[in-house]
Amino acid sequence: MISAAATRHFGTQLLRTAARRSYATAPTPKERSSLPLYLVGASIAGLGGYYYLNQSGKTVALQEKSPLDPENFKDFKLKKIVPYNHNTSEFIFELPNNEASLLPVASCLVVKSSDPEALKDDKGKPIIRPYTPVSDANHKGELTLLIKKYETGVVSKHIHSLKGDTLAIQGPYPTFPYTVNEFDEIALIGGGSGMQVPILLPSLSLSTPLYQIITHALSNASNRTKFTLLFSNVTEADILLKSELEALKKKYPTKFDVVYVLDNPPPSWTGASGYVSKEIIQQHIAPASLAEKVKVFVCGPPGQVTALAGKKAGMKQGELGGILKELGYTEDQVHKF
Repeated sequence: MISAAATRHFGTQLLRTAARRSYATAPTPKERSSLPLYLVGASIAGLGGYYYLNQSGKTVALQEKSPLDPENFKDFKLKKIVPYNHNTSEFIFELPNNEASLLPVASCLVVKSSDPEALKDDKGKPIIRPYTPVSDANHKGELTLLIKKYETGVVSKHIHSLKGDTLAIQGPYPTFPYTVNEFDEIALIGGGSGMQVPILLPSLSLSTPLYQIITHALSNASNRTKFTLLFSNVTEADILLKSELEALKKKYPTKFDVVYVLDNPPPSWTGASGYVSKEIIQQHIAPASLAEKVKVFVCGPPGQVTALAGKKAGMKQGELGGILKELGYTEDQVHKF
């Protein structure tokens, strides 16, 4: 369960976001006196409503709350499917009343079948899996999940079989309270197709939390943090969101860089190969000597997370270990999703 303190924090973050995005440009001091901005109220499980006063002094609601619910599963209709590659597609779900999801960064959702008789484990309980949307928190009317189909993944196979049906979704669940410009440099080490990452239980996977943080931060005009993503995959075809990542690199050349690492590179591959090693980390990410100015996020299959940063202890971070500890990073500098 999310604490009241976490709820207030994420509600405040959303209120600040709403304030920034209510204007195309910041008002001048004179404008502030004639057009005051007041944010009022209300954090509901981390999903804050936000308001402003217009020129006539009338309070106008921008959006009261998220259509999602962290306490209960709600059914959302699958609007369309957009194939991404040979085994992955974007699943775009319809949000009611053209509302935005208002998901805090970084956070995830959990999903299960809308059919209570489908997708049960051997004890008769619903099988639940977490995912991180790739759509922007302020994108209206739609929520997009990027999901790879695994032959042994009962939930991913179920979602890939949907045809205009609904999916039961609950959340969000905050995973890290990201604050703009808290760090000078952030390194993100993602492993597995789609940046898959364990979260609630070792057997579960959550996609794209790194992408969520990157897009959120870079879209903020005040961002000064430099992001470097080390993204490891088996083959070049397994690299998801590559075109989006390359577009971000082109748009923010001084604030974002991505390094791809392939286990099985093609003959023409000129990038890094093998696993994310000590040498690759030393070459591309900020050193531990930057102390509180650097943060390293680690996401990937359990074996990779353990090799890089030590094993997670369920939902807790666990003791820092692996390559990052050898390189001198501390527990305060590393976060394991």
